[in-house]
Amino acid sequence: MLYSCMPFKPEVMPDEAGEIPDAYALYGEEPNPSSQWWESLGSTELNRLLDAALSDNFTLKEAWYRLQQAKALAVVAGAPLYPHLSATGTADHIRRKADPTPGASEGVELYEAGFLVSSYELDLWGLLRSRREAAQLSAYASEADLQTAGITVAAEVVNRWVQMIAQQLEKQLLEKQLENNLTFLKLIELRFKNAMVSALDVYQQKQVVENIRAKIPVVEAQIQVLKHELAVLLGRPPRVDLGLSQSALPVIGPLPALGLPADLLANRPDVRAAGMRLHAADWQLSAARANRLPALRLSADARYIGSDLDLFFDTWLLSLAANLTAPLFEGFRLTAEVDRTRAVADENLWAYRQAVLTAVKEVENALENESRQREHIQGLKLAKAAARKGLEEAIQRYRLGLNDYLPVLTQLLVVQDLERDLIRQREMLIHYRISLHRALGGGWIKGTG
Repeated sequence: MLYSCMPFKPEVMPDEAGEIPDAYALYGEEPNPSSQWWESLGSTELNRLLDAALSDNFTLKEAWYRLQQAKALAVVAGAPLYPHLSATGTADHIRRKADPTPGASEGVELYEAGFLVSSYELDLWGLLRSRREAAQLSAYASEADLQTAGITVAAEVVNRWVQMIAQQLEKQLLEKQLENNLTFLKLIELRFKNAMVSALDVYQQKQVVENIRAKIPVVEAQIQVLKHELAVLLGRPPRVDLGLSQSALPVIGPLPALGLPADLLANRPDVRAAGMRLHAADWQLSAARANRLPALRLSADARYIGSDLDLFFDTWLLSLAANLTAPLFEGFRLTAEVDRTRAVADENLWAYRQAVLTAVKEVENALENESRQREHIQGLKLAKAAARKGLEEAIQRYRLGLNDYLPVLTQLLVVQDLERDLIRQREMLIHYRISLHRALGGGWIKGTG
């Protein structure tokens, strides 16, 4: 393998990532945690689901084989750096008349064998190496894409699992609320029979009962839909039994260690992929610039032609040829290609900077959302406690005949809405934590094949 100088080798710019904050707005600078963040939720059922998803998910298998294609293309791109050697061989048998005797003839064996080195280009300006480097970086970017797909699939599995548990909890709550409302309805009907209340109170409570009853099928349908989505994420048919049994939402612990915003350059595979595509574009620009210079191609031929195999190793014909070509006029095609690849490199530069800023933004958003969500849940708890007190007071006054049923109905609806809302907001808090782990990135240990 012959190399000369590489006058167009790209240089890594120190500011290519753009401006990055020194720290996150809310929390400290501890190292980034392990990539298997879902283990912090403390669910063996979830760990089992994630093991299956990261092994059998179809999207990951697609990404895996895209990676294999990219690796093969990198090998193809590097092949011109090595000579191409081929072997040839022929054997002919010729019969010819030896003398005037009728039917007399003799046979002649002709042999030809050779080795040919065809069009081996000396990489004088780094053209071939630049193409190989670009292809290898593209393969590395595909590997980072696979990592990104793994993080995405893991987050989607956990999200679906959490949503399903939350829906099951909401269904249980609706069934309990339905039971309580039916009890209220029986008491009101009893008071109506005793001429203590009007028929309006009965109709109002029946409306509440039927409204709660109507919500249950919707929640049941959503539970089944989430199970189907979860099964497909695991590479299973929609209605397969996944052995799900957990009935409580996981409890999230303290915030994980975050590291510094600059750590995202290494921890976020999508950011790494954007950086590698930027460097690949730089190498493609180097190749385009080198392609405008003269190229030196060599060819060699070693060939034996004869009829006597005893002389096989003594009568080889050797030839060596060199061909120097230089572009003189090509209609500005090569110059335009340089301009195009330079524009591609500039495009990838801004795409990389956008990926970096987006990564930092997603971490900041997740931190802010989780912090405010905790405050929101605390406020809802206080509101529910106050609503319950109000409901107890309204029921007491209603029993004493101090007010009609409307204050009771109002407070009852507020309490039941807050109960359901608390389940949804606790679910949302877990989703924000999942978003934080997803935003922090990290490696993906399992393989797919």
